[in-house]
Amino acid sequence: MNARWLGTGLALAVLLAGAAGAQEKGAEKGKKAAAAPDEKAMMEAMQKAATPGEAHKKLEPLIGTFDVKVTMWTDPGKPPQASTGIAEDKWALGNRYVEERFEGTFMGQPFSGIGYTGYDNVKKKYVSSWMDTASTGIVMTTGSSDPSGKAMNMSGTMDDPMTGKAQKFTEKLTVTDNDHHTLEMWGAGPDGKNHKMMEIQYTRKK
Repeated sequence: MNARWLGTGLALAVLLAGAAGAQEKGAEKGKKAAAAPDEKAMMEAMQKAATPGEAHKKLEPLIGTFDVKVTMWTDPGKPPQASTGIAEDKWALGNRYVEERFEGTFMGQPFSGIGYTGYDNVKKKYVSSWMDTASTGIVMTTGSSDPSGKAMNMSGTMDDPMTGKAQKFTEKLTVTDNDHHTLEMWGAGPDGKNHKMMEIQYTRKK
């Protein structure tokens, strides 16, 4: 059991104990006390929530080192900007999350990013976070995949540095084969209409 899982479990146990205590106080006032949570059932539920499963295994094609080509459309009426980089993806926290570390360029400047992708057994959703040197925020997305795990659709929001407002966007991750996958992103353009903002092509290094 890793430290983070143990900490979460302890926190949950404290909350449940507090709830049980409140129920007992209510009983003292003439109401029948509800039974305290079954400790064995609680631990089994926590263990199930913390155990990687088939949904996590579908992320295996993302593991490795990849040459990356990034195409970005800041304005749908203008030619896109292209850049390249290297992505190193590995399992983290006992095959619960894929950790990506990216090194490349953005608008002609050095650019680094770190992201995590996993599957939340409780929410029944894929979850992802991303942070990089082009901002000081963390972008969060959630979504689901098709039965094969070859296509994953995600959605989230990011803060517009010009307006300070959150902007919605969608992503699609498509696994072509074990050596190639593509991430596409769509969001509102200057005219307010939805357009393709970015495409990232990953090719496994040989």
